[in-house]
Amino acid sequence: MTPTSSLTPSKGKLWLAAIKPPMYSVAIIPITVGTAAAFGQTGILDSKIFGTFLTSAILIIAWLNISNDVFDADTGIDKNKAHSIVNLTRNKSLMFWLANGFLSLGFLGILLIAWWQQDMTVLTIILLCCVLGYSYQGPPFRFGYQGLGEIICFFTFGPMAITAAYYSQTQNFSWSIFASATLIGISTSIILFCSHFHQVEDDLSAGKRSPIVRLGTKLGSQVLMGTTILFFALIIVFYLLGIFPVWTLMVFLSAPIAYQLVSHVNKNHDQPSIVSNCKFIAVRLHFFSGILLALALIVPQLH
Repeated sequence: MTPTSSLTPSKGKLWLAAIKPPMYSVAIIPITVGTAAAFGQTGILDSKIFGTFLTSAILIIAWLNISNDVFDADTGIDKNKAHSIVNLTRNKSLMFWLANGFLSLGFLGILLIAWWQQDMTVLTIILLCCVLGYSYQGPPFRFGYQGLGEIICFFTFGPMAITAAYYSQTQNFSWSIFASATLIGISTSIILFCSHFHQVEDDLSAGKRSPIVRLGTKLGSQVLMGTTILFFALIIVFYLLGIFPVWTLMVFLSAPIAYQLVSHVNKNHDQPSIVSNCKFIAVRLHFFSGILLALALIVPQLH
């Protein structure tokens, strides 16, 4: 008989899973791509603004991750989630205030940017992002429980975050950045979509109508494949329309990760213990495709 200790993850692994280091790419990539788009189009790069914005975004994501665990503890949906930070600490109140501390520090950085530039635009956009982020799991909204999380994710981490990052460098808007914003919005939403495959039973018992609960895992795997194909098809479309430089085709170097993600989910969509890691493959796709996109956007300024 296998000892129980070999079946139970160590405390260190549980804490690592609770902190979710890979998930911070959802903060890094939009700010990096928005800044790269600004540099590629204008040659402007304010490293102080970029560094402050990036740090603030990471702190705000820390707030979002911890507060989501706090709000999920209220509904009982995380009762079987050993790596919930609330379950690990057994102190929901402390985690709530820690999350708010991260939010305050993150917002302080955005306030600094507004003060340096004497412009409230970035502050306003990020405030709206935080409101949408709260509405995902926070009461009384809990829009994530209605299956609206991917839509919130798309707009928050796509058009809104990238527009804010672009504006923080140029103090202007550009319609062309919405092509980049669309791609990052899609790849970020894919991460959230993939996080539902392994927790259908817990979602159902807590009354959460996630997209996978609504669609079923089989149809969900097909939607994932279609969305991933759309992601790469849009790169070609934006290039042919003259919105993207030819260098943007470098993003196709991340296609093997996309293939791994789609094939893994198609094969194991109904096996929670096996498919549970698909969100981390989605994070890799998001990170590497985002970095390749950022590099492609700055190349025109390097010639």
